[in-house]
Amino acid sequence: MYDETLPTVEQLEVDELVCWRVHTRHAEMLMTQQGAQILSYQPHGEEPVIWLSGQAAYQKGKAVRGGVPVCWPWFGDLRRNPAEVQGMHQGGPISPAHGLVRERDWTLLGIDSEGPAVRLEFALDTASEPLPGWPHDTELKLSILLDERLQLTLSTRNTGDSPLAISQALHSYFAISDIREVDVEGLDGCPFIETLEDWQLRKQQGNLAFSSETDRIYLKTPSCMTIVDRAWKRRIQLDVEGSASAVVWNPWIDKARRLSQFAEDAWQGMLCIETARVMDDILMLKPGEEQCMVLNIASKPL
Repeated sequence: MYDETLPTVEQLEVDELVCWRVHTRHAEMLMTQQGAQILSYQPHGEEPVIWLSGQAAYQKGKAVRGGVPVCWPWFGDLRRNPAEVQGMHQGGPISPAHGLVRERDWTLLGIDSEGPAVRLEFALDTASEPLPGWPHDTELKLSILLDERLQLTLSTRNTGDSPLAISQALHSYFAISDIREVDVEGLDGCPFIETLEDWQLRKQQGNLAFSSETDRIYLKTPSCMTIVDRAWKRRIQLDVEGSASAVVWNPWIDKARRLSQFAEDAWQGMLCIETARVMDDILMLKPGEEQCMVLNIASKPL
């Protein structure tokens, strides 16, 4: 007899992309092999937790707007990264922003059931699949565990014979009722770089609320941050390990009009809090060394 409490995994194609849809007793998740990118995540009976653009394009070699893209081995504009990370690049174009792995197919290592939970693991080995302008042997893995929460573990192993310097992020887009109705708890007292005002260094006072375009790099971040959504009466709790920096982003009205795969009013229903290793929190790996960054996402009633 079929046991509906056990997880199911279905492979499918969404336009040009190979994807997997995962059902468990707790939630449904969709992800794509390109970039090992989670596209959507929704607990049963709730609004989505991970936001996916209604205008998303599922095309080979083109990043999908929304979900949880993996930014690696640099975040944002390479020229804004610390000198150690810039020095890893060995000529050729320095684009795209957010590194070199979002638009590549990763290798599926396995899908395993763990009781009512399911785990998927993907890998990208730059020794066998070199990245342009980045001639460093590295093994990158992303493990996704779906149970009562969604857990992402991004691990980087230096398989070469020289030290590595990397910046990275899990560029998480969160679904919210209205950006003007949410606060972020946990950042009080953290220094942050205000990228929209000449990259000035400032300090967060109290909870973070939103009334205009926001693009901030928070430093010395805690292990727990929470999106408080009053209209949807829930909290999205982010518990992190191996990260002491985060990027908070919402494009607001004017920039939303210039973004690809993004409706003019989509800024109202999304908020990016990107678990990261950036600025003075970059990842330094000796030959043979491996480090992990873990993000746990849990939806709780307010």
